[in-house]
Amino acid sequence: MPGDAVEVEVGGRRVRLTHLDRRLYRDGTTKADVVRYAVEVADALLPHLRGRPLTVRRWPDGTDGAPFFMKRLPQGAPAWLETAEVPSDEADLRQPLVAEVADLVWLANIAALELHVPLWRAPAWERPTHVVLDLDPGPPAGLLACCEVALVVRDVLDAAGLRAGAKVSGGKGLHVLVPTGGSATAAQTRAFARAVAEVVAAQHPTRVVATIGKAERAGKVLVDWNQNDVKRTMIAPWSLRGSAPSPRVALPVAWEEIEAAVAARTSVALEVGPDAALARLAERGDPLAVLGEPSQVLPGT
Repeated sequence: MPGDAVEVEVGGRRVRLTHLDRRLYRDGTTKADVVRYAVEVADALLPHLRGRPLTVRRWPDGTDGAPFFMKRLPQGAPAWLETAEVPSDEADLRQPLVAEVADLVWLANIAALELHVPLWRAPAWERPTHVVLDLDPGPPAGLLACCEVALVVRDVLDAAGLRAGAKVSGGKGLHVLVPTGGSATAAQTRAFARAVAEVVAAQHPTRVVATIGKAERAGKVLVDWNQNDVKRTMIAPWSLRGSAPSPRVALPVAWEEIEAAVAARTSVALEVGPDAALARLAERGDPLAVLGEPSQVLPGT
């Protein structure tokens, strides 16, 4: 075996790792650091991935290089890795299903930094487990503005008798998640998300929009209901992001933390890297796991 490769045993699987000293982020974070994070976050991350066909974003030359999205398994993928057929305009599109720590280690080794999942589990693609309200700020608005809007969205959902959770995207956005347990169809969840977005935009027209056009979004937060589509994916909770000089985490957060950010007028406590994310996980657990996936009935369904 070449000197830059090593085989390790992970959960009874043999995984070949290469170039562990390769710098993947400008701050010096190496592939070995990414592999270590994958192992340590696995207990929290895997439940959010199980049964969900995975699309990954890879940076084989590090984040200073060009990334690409990978849906199909590449040649040389582990024989044990399960796959699922997904709705697509492409013929015979099968995507990986990640269920083991070894799967995460293999993905880290191929520099698959970002893990993106649909709102459904295979094969029930027409029955999403969540509604998502994707809060996307138009500059100069940022994550703090998303936190403010998230609280408004929560109030609208509370009035409808619905529980919700949240995660920061690892960038400037924030996702509000409404678990449904598959009680509604994809068409129903999409219609509900649009209705919520339009209510919030009508309540706060100077701060919020529900239309996609960039011209309307400057300085406002888009409540993007269009993400509730069976062919769309979103960043998985606890996944790394690859778009900054140092790694950031798509971090599940408690509503109290969002309230604290708004009160303090800063969102910096919600913008964390892998070490801080692991420390928070050890101290506070996973707010989305605590939320669970109750079978909530959406109004009008």
